[in-house]
Amino acid sequence: MNPLILVVDDEPDVELLFRQQFRRDLRAGRFVMDFAPSGDRALERIADAAGISLILILSDINMPGMTGLELLPRAKAVRPDVPVIMITAYGDADTERRARAGGAEALLSKPIDFALLRAEIERRLETPA
Repeated sequence: MNPLILVVDDEPDVELLFRQQFRRDLRAGRFVMDFAPSGDRALERIADAAGISLILILSDINMPGMTGLELLPRAKAVRPDVPVIMITAYGDADTERRARAGGAEALLSKPIDFALLRAEIERRLETPA
């Protein structure tokens, strides 16, 4: 089974944007991307992926209902082995401190630097689980 990357964001255009940015990788089967529009749906997907090689969770911070910062410790409790990168339009020092304290590996600011994200994904694909 191909490695899985889970993207959590309530914005409907995020899936299209990510699929466009990684279309060659997705078409070649290097990895699969799944999308969850909320923290609750993300937790369901993480639980469903118990036997799957989930290599990365990318989560927006500002979402209605469960925020990304609320999702973070719950996702880490279910899959402590999976790195989480938080994404925010408001990348201030306090937000980064809270994300790191919750277990996030990094904080990316919007608009997303897809070259940086691609390098992070490449690193995850090369690192044996």
